[in-house]
Amino acid sequence: MESGVALDERLASRLDELRRSGLYRKRHIVDAVRGAMEVIVDGRPCIDFCSNDYLGLRRDPEILAAFVAAAGHYGVGSGAAHLITGHTREHHALEEELADFLERPRALLFSTGYMANLGIAVALAGRNDTFIEDRLNHASLLDAARLAGARLQRYAHADAAALARRLEGSASAGRFVVTNGVFSMDGDLAPLPELAQLSAAHRACLIVDDAHGFGVIGAGGAGTLEHFGLDVQAVPVLMVTLGKALGVFGAAVAGSEALIETLIQSARTYIYTTALPPAVAAAARAALRIVQCQAWRREKLRANIARFRNGVSALGLELPASMTPIQPLPVGDARRAVQASEALVAAGFRIAAIRPPTVPAGSARLRVTLSAGHDDTHIDRLLDALASIKLGVAA
Repeated sequence: MESGVALDERLASRLDELRRSGLYRKRHIVDAVRGAMEVIVDGRPCIDFCSNDYLGLRRDPEILAAFVAAAGHYGVGSGAAHLITGHTREHHALEEELADFLERPRALLFSTGYMANLGIAVALAGRNDTFIEDRLNHASLLDAARLAGARLQRYAHADAAALARRLEGSASAGRFVVTNGVFSMDGDLAPLPELAQLSAAHRACLIVDDAHGFGVIGAGGAGTLEHFGLDVQAVPVLMVTLGKALGVFGAAVAGSEALIETLIQSARTYIYTTALPPAVAAAARAALRIVQCQAWRREKLRANIARFRNGVSALGLELPASMTPIQPLPVGDARRAVQASEALVAAGFRIAAIRPPTVPAGSARLRVTLSAGHDDTHIDRLLDALASIKLGVAA
């Protein structure tokens, strides 16, 4: 058995290697959030360009009021799992409202998107089944397939022809095609119509994680499926999160009556965890109402995306073809990405350096995320800062 001293020595060696390679991760302490997009991080005021608060809702007065009122009524915690005494009227109403908004028969709340994805996989698949996943899927989707004990195959990013070859070569009885709707590190959309067509032709179940599309994409903000006009038959399993565009916390899976009842009976990450605080559910309900009635937020977000992309182009820098709030500036080397991020913090902007293993080796980047909460001055000042640090962005 390894002693504590031996364990610490081995771990210290591993940590030293992460530091040398520029891959060591550090936490930064947020002391306060002021206004829509200003944060005090490690005692320094910064404009936040790395949060997922795409619609600028996390400090919205209506949402805050809903949270406070529900906390006064139910307390600050749910007290138990959903199947014990943790499922309140607020949770139930949120599930019904999400299902209506997403035009699906049912929806089921989970504590996080990660737990939702794990719950889906374990409840629906087993060792004789196969998950065929986009190579750039979120870590939770890859981990979900492994936890389910299923066979995991990956296809080239957003490549429908590559998926077709995988499907044609698979003899598993149960096959699940799994993709993000919007890819979290590149900001591009999956070719969902083609994936849905292939899945149907090969009798595979298509699962879409639309964490970064929900609330943002589509005419009404219902997400990537709305954008492409895909219904529950085309995409039987849809996962959305509440902690990004809605500015709150949590996640939900939406689909058929049979799907949701199966998850209630078999999804271990639903059964064996404490329910979201009812106040969070109430806040999410308020946020969902805002998404549906304040289309100007998505219009402002689109204008901000266009302003940033035009400004970056004027600087002679290149961006991938993303029209979502996620705008990655490729740098390549992990150490250079960290240095650029630190220079931007010194200039008053919080932008994270994204490095392996989150992205493939050699593809470190600054991940700029835009919000309806940003104004023109925020964006123009950021562009000035990018110009001043002479960012040598890799094409």
